[in-house]
Amino acid sequence: MDIWGLPRTACIGGENYEINTDFQDVLEIIGYLTDSARPERLRWEIAVGLFFEGDIPDEHKPEAMKYLAEFISYDSQCEKPGPKLIDWVQDAPMIIGDVNKVAGTEIRAAKHLHWWTFLSYFYGIGEGQLSTVVSIRNKRKKGKQLEKWEEQYYRENRSKIDFRKKETAEDKAA
Repeated sequence: MDIWGLPRTACIGGENYEINTDFQDVLEIIGYLTDSARPERLRWEIAVGLFFEGDIPDEHKPEAMKYLAEFISYDSQCEKPGPKLIDWVQDAPMIIGDVNKVAGTEIRAAKHLHWWTFLSYFYGIGEGQLSTVVSIRNKRKKGKQLEKWEEQYYRENRSKIDFRKKETAEDKAA
């Protein structure tokens, strides 16, 4: 993948497929991929179906899944992932506010915002509420001591900082 460009197609099994690159589409795909209430095979089937325009033959699905994973991660040179520090759904209000600030516009009103452009804005967020929340989550996961102001912030904003429990299939059925 050429990270200097903004791909809109992918060559899978020698065929070119249009791909859904809008950040909102990709966030929906991430939602399916991380939905532990569904079997992993089904999650990937849904994600591939949403990402690629047209049907990918079964023999090329592993290649399509690899492409999708690399596209979402944007930088395939990343080291292995650390502890979960962001939840795209729970943290959406903070993410949207901070990305809007970096972008200088309301990103949700854009007709199309490529996922990689969105990530570029996201990586440029800097200091703010989201970085504070992520920093506190990281310290707590690693068992590090919070500073006094962080302890107070945690007490006052616990519902923003602690990850909400995901609904299981049994919870949804009830």
